[in-house]
Amino acid sequence: METTDRLSEIAVGHDHPAFKLLLSCPSGLSPSEVSAVFDQTYDRIPHPDVTLENSISEIWDKRVQKNPSLYNGLKFRYGGHTLSGRADSFRKTDVCLHLGLTDYRTFVGTNLNPLWERFLIPSEDDWRRCQHTSNPLGNGAIVETSDQEIVVLQRSTNVGEFPRHFVFPGGHPEPQEVGITSHHTSGELTHQMVNRKVSQEMFDSIIREVVEEIGVPATALSKPVFIGISQRVLNVRPTAFFFIKCSLQSKEIQQLYGSAQDGYESTQLYTMSMVCVQITVDLINWVKKSNSGQLLIRCLALELLLLEITIFQE
Repeated sequence: METTDRLSEIAVGHDHPAFKLLLSCPSGLSPSEVSAVFDQTYDRIPHPDVTLENSISEIWDKRVQKNPSLYNGLKFRYGGHTLSGRADSFRKTDVCLHLGLTDYRTFVGTNLNPLWERFLIPSEDDWRRCQHTSNPLGNGAIVETSDQEIVVLQRSTNVGEFPRHFVFPGGHPEPQEVGITSHHTSGELTHQMVNRKVSQEMFDSIIREVVEEIGVPATALSKPVFIGISQRVLNVRPTAFFFIKCSLQSKEIQQLYGSAQDGYESTQLYTMSMVCVQITVDLINWVKKSNSGQLLIRCLALELLLLEITIFQE
Protein backbone atom coordinates (compact mmCIF):
# COMPACT_ATOMS: atom_id res chain seq x y z
CA MET A 1 0.00 0.00 0.00
CA GLU A 2 1.40 3.41 -1.00
CA THR A 3 0.80 5.15 2.32
CA THR A 4 2.37 2.39 4.41
CA ASP A 5 5.35 2.12 2.07
CA ARG A 6 5.91 5.86 2.25
CA LEU A 7 5.78 5.84 6.06
CA SER A 8 8.19 2.92 6.14
CA GLU A 9 10.65 4.83 3.97
CA ILE A 10 10.45 7.77 6.35
CA ALA A 11 11.14 5.45 9.29
CA VAL A 12 14.36 4.19 7.73
CA GLY A 13 15.48 7.67 6.73
CA HIS A 14 15.10 9.26 10.19
CA ASP A 15 16.94 8.54 13.40
CA HIS A 16 14.15 8.90 15.94
CA PRO A 17 12.03 6.66 18.15
CA ALA A 18 8.83 5.22 16.69
CA PHE A 19 6.68 6.72 19.45
CA LYS A 20 6.77 9.46 22.05
CA LEU A 21 4.77 9.85 25.23
CA LEU A 22 2.39 12.78 25.46
CA LEU A 23 1.21 11.75 28.93
CA SER A 24 2.42 9.12 31.39
CA CYS A 25 0.39 7.98 34.41
CA PRO A 26 2.27 4.82 35.47
CA SER A 27 0.34 4.31 38.70
CA GLY A 28 -2.87 4.06 36.66
CA LEU A 29 -6.01 6.20 36.82
CA SER A 30 -9.57 5.01 37.41
CA PRO A 31 -12.65 6.36 35.58
CA SER A 32 -13.27 8.80 38.41
CA GLU A 33 -9.84 10.33 37.76
CA VAL A 34 -10.23 10.71 33.98
CA SER A 35 -12.73 13.16 32.53
CA ALA A 36 -13.38 14.50 29.06
CA VAL A 37 -14.55 17.74 27.51
CA PHE A 38 -16.20 17.19 24.14
CA ASP A 39 -16.34 20.45 22.22
CA GLN A 40 -15.97 21.72 18.65
CA THR A 41 -13.09 23.89 19.88
CA TYR A 42 -10.99 20.74 19.58
CA ASP A 43 -12.05 19.90 16.03
CA ARG A 44 -9.51 19.96 13.22
CA ILE A 45 -8.71 23.31 11.59
CA PRO A 46 -8.59 23.15 7.77
CA HIS A 47 -5.16 23.79 6.26
CA PRO A 48 -4.80 27.13 4.43
CA ASP A 49 -3.08 25.39 1.49
CA VAL A 50 -6.05 24.64 -0.76
CA THR A 51 -4.17 22.06 -2.83
CA LEU A 52 -3.10 20.17 0.28
CA GLU A 53 -6.60 20.36 1.72
CA ASN A 54 -8.11 19.05 -1.52
CA SER A 55 -5.76 16.06 -1.40
CA ILE A 56 -7.87 14.68 1.46
CA SER A 57 -10.84 14.05 -0.84
CA GLU A 58 -8.60 12.85 -3.67
CA ILE A 59 -6.90 10.22 -1.51
CA TRP A 60 -10.21 9.05 -0.02
CA ASP A 61 -11.86 8.75 -3.43
CA LYS A 62 -8.98 6.59 -4.68
CA ARG A 63 -9.24 4.38 -1.61
CA VAL A 64 -12.98 3.91 -2.08
CA GLN A 65 -12.51 3.02 -5.74
CA LYS A 66 -10.12 0.25 -4.74
CA ASN A 67 -12.23 -0.84 -1.77
CA PRO A 68 -15.94 0.15 -2.03
CA SER A 69 -16.62 -1.35 1.42
CA LEU A 70 -14.66 1.42 3.19
CA TYR A 71 -16.79 3.16 5.79
CA ASN A 72 -16.30 6.77 6.84
CA GLY A 73 -17.05 6.41 10.56
CA LEU A 74 -16.95 9.19 13.13
CA LYS A 75 -14.08 9.28 15.65
CA PHE A 76 -13.14 11.36 18.65
CA ARG A 77 -10.35 13.80 17.81
CA TYR A 78 -7.59 14.26 20.38
CA GLY A 79 -7.13 17.96 21.07
CA GLY A 80 -4.83 17.79 24.09
CA HIS A 81 -5.35 17.37 27.81
CA THR A 82 -5.03 19.18 31.11
CA LEU A 83 -3.83 17.93 34.48
CA SER A 84 -4.92 18.82 37.98
CA GLY A 85 -1.67 17.55 39.48
CA ARG A 86 1.57 15.81 38.61
CA ALA A 87 1.44 12.67 36.46
CA ASP A 88 4.27 10.65 37.97
CA SER A 89 4.91 7.52 40.01
CA PHE A 90 4.54 9.20 43.38
CA ARG A 91 1.37 11.20 43.15
CA LYS A 92 -1.82 10.54 41.26
CA THR A 93 -3.42 13.20 39.12
CA ASP A 94 -6.76 13.84 37.51
CA VAL A 95 -6.64 14.05 33.72
CA CYS A 96 -9.10 15.88 31.50
CA LEU A 97 -9.06 14.85 27.83
CA HIS A 98 -9.95 17.50 25.25
CA LEU A 99 -11.89 15.84 22.44
CA GLY A 100 -13.39 17.05 19.20
CA LEU A 101 -14.98 15.18 16.31
CA THR A 102 -13.34 13.83 13.17
CA ASP A 103 -13.83 10.90 10.79
CA TYR A 104 -11.96 8.08 9.09
CA ARG A 105 -11.91 9.88 5.72
CA THR A 106 -10.05 12.85 7.18
CA PHE A 107 -7.67 10.53 9.03
CA VAL A 108 -6.78 8.78 5.77
CA GLY A 109 -6.35 12.13 4.02
CA THR A 110 -4.17 13.79 6.68
CA ASN A 111 -2.39 11.42 9.07
CA LEU A 112 -2.05 8.70 6.41
CA ASN A 113 -1.38 11.13 3.57
CA PRO A 114 2.08 10.59 1.96
CA LEU A 115 2.49 14.36 2.52
CA TRP A 116 1.35 14.16 6.16
CA GLU A 117 4.30 16.24 7.41
CA ARG A 118 3.07 19.23 5.40
CA PHE A 119 -0.07 19.31 7.56
CA LEU A 120 2.07 20.04 10.63
CA ILE A 121 3.14 23.51 11.71
CA PRO A 122 6.31 24.27 13.69
CA SER A 123 5.40 24.51 17.37
CA GLU A 124 6.47 23.14 20.74
CA ASP A 125 2.77 22.91 21.61
CA ASP A 126 1.64 19.54 20.27
CA TRP A 127 -2.00 20.58 19.93
CA ARG A 128 -1.05 23.59 17.79
CA ARG A 129 1.49 21.55 15.82
CA CYS A 130 -1.20 19.01 14.85
CA GLN A 131 -4.16 21.36 14.47
CA HIS A 132 -4.55 20.56 10.75
CA THR A 133 -4.47 16.75 11.14
CA SER A 134 -7.38 14.46 11.93
CA ASN A 135 -5.71 12.86 14.97
CA PRO A 136 -8.44 10.39 15.94
CA LEU A 137 -7.81 9.10 19.45
CA GLY A 138 -7.10 5.40 19.33
CA ASN A 139 -6.93 3.08 22.31
CA GLY A 140 -4.72 0.17 23.25
CA ALA A 141 -4.60 -2.29 26.13
CA ILE A 142 -1.70 -3.89 27.89
CA VAL A 143 -3.40 -7.13 28.89
CA GLU A 144 -1.60 -9.17 31.55
CA THR A 145 -2.59 -12.83 31.80
CA SER A 146 -2.95 -14.72 35.08
CA ASP A 147 0.45 -16.32 34.40
CA GLN A 148 1.92 -12.82 34.07
CA GLU A 149 2.43 -12.58 30.34
CA ILE A 150 1.56 -9.70 28.01
CA VAL A 151 -0.75 -10.14 25.01
CA VAL A 152 0.45 -8.94 21.59
CA LEU A 153 -1.22 -9.29 18.18
CA GLN A 154 0.32 -9.35 14.73
CA ARG A 155 -1.78 -7.29 12.32
CA SER A 156 -3.08 -8.91 9.17
CA THR A 157 -2.47 -7.72 5.63
CA ASN A 158 -6.13 -6.65 5.39
CA VAL A 159 -5.73 -3.57 7.59
CA GLY A 160 -5.06 -0.13 6.14
CA GLU A 161 -2.29 0.96 8.49
CA PHE A 162 0.95 -0.89 9.23
CA PRO A 163 0.02 -4.43 8.16
CA ARG A 164 2.00 -7.30 9.73
CA HIS A 165 3.18 -5.11 12.60
CA PHE A 166 2.97 -6.18 16.24
CA VAL A 167 0.43 -4.24 18.29
CA PHE A 168 -1.60 -4.29 21.46
CA PRO A 169 -5.30 -5.17 21.32
CA GLY A 170 -7.19 -1.96 20.70
CA GLY A 171 -9.05 0.28 18.32
CA HIS A 172 -11.01 3.46 18.98
CA PRO A 173 -13.60 4.83 21.38
CA GLU A 174 -16.70 5.34 19.25
CA PRO A 175 -18.82 8.53 19.33
CA GLN A 176 -21.89 6.69 18.05
CA GLU A 177 -21.74 4.23 20.97
CA VAL A 178 -22.81 7.13 23.19
CA GLY A 179 -25.24 8.63 20.69
CA ILE A 180 -22.94 11.32 19.27
CA THR A 181 -23.33 12.10 15.57
CA SER A 182 -22.40 15.80 15.74
CA HIS A 183 -21.73 18.58 18.25
CA HIS A 184 -25.45 19.32 18.47
CA THR A 185 -26.96 17.68 21.53
CA SER A 186 -30.61 16.82 22.02
CA GLY A 187 -32.68 18.84 24.44
CA GLU A 188 -32.58 16.02 26.99
CA LEU A 189 -28.78 16.00 27.27
CA THR A 190 -26.72 18.77 28.83
CA HIS A 191 -23.07 19.30 27.87
CA GLN A 192 -22.11 17.98 31.29
CA MET A 193 -24.05 14.76 30.68
CA VAL A 194 -22.44 14.33 27.25
CA ASN A 195 -18.98 14.80 28.75
CA ARG A 196 -19.69 12.12 31.36
CA LYS A 197 -20.84 9.70 28.68
CA VAL A 198 -17.74 10.40 26.59
CA SER A 199 -15.50 9.89 29.63
CA GLN A 200 -17.07 6.52 30.34
CA GLU A 201 -16.75 5.50 26.69
CA MET A 202 -12.97 5.82 27.02
CA PHE A 203 -13.03 2.90 29.47
CA ASP A 204 -15.96 0.94 28.01
CA SER A 205 -14.46 0.96 24.52
CA ILE A 206 -11.16 -0.64 25.49
CA ILE A 207 -12.99 -3.56 27.11
CA ARG A 208 -15.04 -3.98 23.92
CA GLU A 209 -11.91 -3.93 21.77
CA VAL A 210 -10.10 -6.53 23.89
CA VAL A 211 -13.13 -8.84 23.90
CA GLU A 212 -13.60 -8.50 20.13
CA GLU A 213 -9.94 -8.82 19.18
CA ILE A 214 -8.69 -11.65 21.41
CA GLY A 215 -11.95 -13.46 22.16
CA VAL A 216 -11.92 -13.44 25.97
CA PRO A 217 -15.19 -12.80 27.84
CA ALA A 218 -15.56 -9.41 29.51
CA THR A 219 -16.06 -11.18 32.85
CA ALA A 220 -12.44 -12.38 32.68
CA LEU A 221 -11.11 -8.81 32.53
CA SER A 222 -10.40 -6.43 35.37
CA LYS A 223 -11.53 -2.82 35.29
CA PRO A 224 -9.10 -0.93 33.03
CA VAL A 225 -6.82 1.75 34.40
CA PHE A 226 -5.62 4.62 32.23
CA ILE A 227 -1.81 4.82 32.00
CA GLY A 228 -1.18 7.51 29.40
CA ILE A 229 -1.18 8.70 25.81
CA SER A 230 1.40 7.93 23.16
CA GLN A 231 1.91 9.48 19.75
CA ARG A 232 3.26 7.71 16.71
CA VAL A 233 6.15 9.79 15.36
CA LEU A 234 5.58 8.79 11.73
CA ASN A 235 2.07 10.20 11.40
CA VAL A 236 1.41 11.86 14.79
CA ARG A 237 -1.46 9.49 15.53
CA PRO A 238 -2.39 9.55 19.27
CA THR A 239 -3.43 6.52 21.32
CA ALA A 240 -4.74 6.28 24.89
CA PHE A 241 -3.36 3.26 26.75
CA PHE A 242 -4.88 1.18 29.51
CA PHE A 243 -3.71 -1.66 31.73
CA ILE A 244 -6.04 -4.64 32.18
CA LYS A 245 -5.55 -7.90 34.05
CA CYS A 246 -7.08 -11.08 32.68
CA SER A 247 -8.03 -13.99 34.94
CA LEU A 248 -7.21 -16.50 32.20
CA GLN A 249 -3.86 -18.11 31.45
CA SER A 250 -1.99 -17.61 28.19
CA LYS A 251 -2.97 -21.03 26.82
CA GLU A 252 -6.65 -20.39 27.52
CA ILE A 253 -6.50 -17.06 25.70
CA GLN A 254 -4.78 -18.70 22.74
CA GLN A 255 -7.70 -21.15 22.48
CA LEU A 256 -10.32 -18.38 22.63
CA TYR A 257 -8.49 -16.24 20.08
CA GLY A 258 -9.54 -18.56 17.24
CA SER A 259 -13.17 -17.48 17.62
CA ALA A 260 -12.55 -13.76 18.22
CA GLN A 261 -15.11 -11.49 16.55
CA ASP A 262 -12.47 -9.24 14.99
CA GLY A 263 -9.94 -12.00 14.41
CA TYR A 264 -9.63 -11.00 10.75
CA GLU A 265 -7.71 -7.88 11.83
CA SER A 266 -4.79 -9.98 13.05
CA THR A 267 -3.11 -13.21 12.05
CA GLN A 268 -1.61 -14.38 15.32
CA LEU A 269 -1.77 -13.81 19.07
CA TYR A 270 1.43 -13.94 21.09
CA THR A 271 2.16 -13.64 24.78
CA MET A 272 5.45 -12.30 26.13
CA SER A 273 6.97 -12.69 29.55
CA MET A 274 9.01 -9.87 31.02
CA VAL A 275 12.12 -11.94 30.28
CA CYS A 276 11.15 -12.01 26.60
CA VAL A 277 10.53 -8.28 26.73
CA GLN A 278 14.10 -7.73 27.89
CA ILE A 279 15.43 -9.98 25.13
CA THR A 280 13.39 -7.99 22.61
CA VAL A 281 14.85 -4.74 23.97
CA ASP A 282 18.33 -6.12 23.35
CA LEU A 283 17.29 -7.28 19.85
CA ILE A 284 15.94 -3.87 18.88
CA ASN A 285 19.10 -2.18 20.12
CA TRP A 286 21.20 -4.61 18.06
CA VAL A 287 19.06 -4.04 14.96
CA LYS A 288 19.45 -0.29 15.21
CA LYS A 289 23.19 -0.54 15.63
CA SER A 290 23.44 -2.89 12.64
CA ASN A 291 21.53 -0.34 10.49
CA SER A 292 19.40 -3.06 8.90
CA GLY A 293 16.47 -1.18 7.35
CA GLN A 294 14.17 -4.16 6.82
CA LEU A 295 14.62 -5.46 10.36
CA LEU A 296 14.20 -1.96 11.72
CA ILE A 297 10.77 -1.59 10.12
CA ARG A 298 9.63 -4.85 11.68
CA CYS A 299 10.84 -3.75 15.09
CA LEU A 300 9.23 -0.30 15.08
CA ALA A 301 5.85 -1.50 16.34
CA LEU A 302 7.45 -3.36 19.26
CA GLU A 303 9.00 -0.19 20.66
CA LEU A 304 5.73 1.10 22.08
CA LEU A 305 5.10 -2.24 23.78
CA LEU A 306 8.49 -2.06 25.46
CA LEU A 307 8.10 1.59 26.31
CA GLU A 308 4.69 1.26 27.91
CA ILE A 309 5.53 -1.92 29.85
CA THR A 310 8.67 -0.30 31.23
CA ILE A 311 6.71 2.77 32.30
CA PHE A 312 4.02 0.73 34.03
CA GLN A 313 6.57 -1.42 35.87
CA GLU A 314 8.39 1.63 37.34
